[in-house]
Amino acid sequence: MARKKAYREDLVIEKAMNLFWRNGYEGTSMQMLEKEMGINKFSIYSSFGSKNGVFLESIACYKKKLYKLVNELKATQKGVAGIKEYFYNFITFTRETEYGKGCLVTNTANEIGPDADQGIKDALASFTGEIKTIFATIIAQDGTKTPQEIAAEADYLLIAMFGLSSATRMFTQEQLSHYIENIFKNQ
Repeated sequence: MARKKAYREDLVIEKAMNLFWRNGYEGTSMQMLEKEMGINKFSIYSSFGSKNGVFLESIACYKKKLYKLVNELKATQKGVAGIKEYFYNFITFTRETEYGKGCLVTNTANEIGPDADQGIKDALASFTGEIKTIFATIIAQDGTKTPQEIAAEADYLLIAMFGLSSATRMFTQEQLSHYIENIFKNQ
């Protein structure tokens, strides 16, 4: 007869997500996961298969949290001003202290190399592709840009979002506001 788990997977994954978010993928060890999640290695391997499995579940958890903002972005009828609002809302989303934690996806993309697990690379690419598609859909709302201009502007805003995500870890609210205002000055 199988033993009943003494923990809820969603709760331990949220703890793991926060650990990865603070320390990065490479900076998080199995021992750290055990301690943070409050379960042993056997339970981690049994439930999630590996550190990569825990991380992929953490990305899914992160997306659920961020999707409150993403869904507001999808629903915007404000055009590019709605994307600018998303940038500001993202800063609030990252804050634990005066400085933010950045974006779990961006933080991971900044630290992994070309030999990283393909599942992790695919999860990151899927997420960024989805955000780019949302940006492109919103940019197209005004009906004045060609498909090439829309794609180029969506790429620009996606890369600017990556910059903002990294910047929240180090810069003040005033500096981040200056950054956002300059991004959208010519939009």
